[in-house]
Amino acid sequence: MSSTNTIKVAVIGASGYSGIELLRILLRHPNVDLTAVTSRQNAGKSLTSVLPQFAGYPGGAKALEFSSPTTEDLIASGIDVAFLALPHGVAAEYAVPLVKGGVRVIDLSADFRLNSAETYKEFYDQAHPAPELLESAVDGLPEIHASE
Repeated sequence: MSSTNTIKVAVIGASGYSGIELLRILLRHPNVDLTAVTSRQNAGKSLTSVLPQFAGYPGGAKALEFSSPTTEDLIASGIDVAFLALPHGVAAEYAVPLVKGGVRVIDLSADFRLNSAETYKEFYDQAHPAPELLESAVDGLPEIHASE
């Protein structure tokens, strides 16, 4: 965690529907320093040129630029939390190195929604891409899993 009350955050896959809704929340959050927004198709473009609805938002929206960094770059940047707004099956590719690098990961896909590789295979008709992380993953419903 950063030394102040501010949490350094990256949104990976920020230009899709889930990523945009997440940006809407994070840009207004007083304790979030949104340091990276990624999008392969929009890399190099400013956030507000791609998503003009954020031009009047606080949180440094006008200064943000979409990038396509490696997970190593994100870890080196000192982020505290990475939100993965990616399709299932893809999110785990990012989650594994980020978790190993000490970054807290919040995945919006289905990759860590189920805690069983067998159940994942049953529902998604493919093997889980990172079964070694399933045991430590917690479903994000704080009303049900607050102690975890």
